[in-house]
Amino acid sequence: MANIDGVLKAKQIVVPELPQPRFSYIPGRIAGKLIYVSGQTPTKGGVLVYKGKLGRELAIEEGYQAARLAALNCVAELKLVLGDLNRVKQIVKLNGYVASAEGFTQQPRVINGASDLLAEIWGEQGKHARKAIGVFELPDGAPVEVELIAELR
Repeated sequence: MANIDGVLKAKQIVVPELPQPRFSYIPGRIAGKLIYVSGQTPTKGGVLVYKGKLGRELAIEEGYQAARLAALNCVAELKLVLGDLNRVKQIVKLNGYVASAEGFTQQPRVINGASDLLAEIWGEQGKHARKAIGVFELPDGAPVEVELIAELR
């Protein structure tokens, strides 16, 4: 298994520092050999980078990038809780929620942004089970929210 810090550096992926949660939750919880991380939206420095619904204000490619950023924030949660991303054995499950305009049915293509990032970082161990579902609204008008479950070494 490759050193995750080396992979991130080689791929020029910068894991951000997360702001403190604004609501009543913690970034993640370890339960046995699993870690559950809280849902993240596409923010940088606590500011929402993408806003709106897919199929109305945002195109699929913008949604893909938003999902990638949200997943990167989940990686930041992993790092915050675990201290070392090399403790992650594999990503088990990803849940992706897409704020969708009526008639928008491409949620899986949007959430591929999150899935592709995790596979880019962890390789085969980054591939996971998932769901990609459309929802009417997400916090602060975010277009996507992503949460994940990982197995620990």
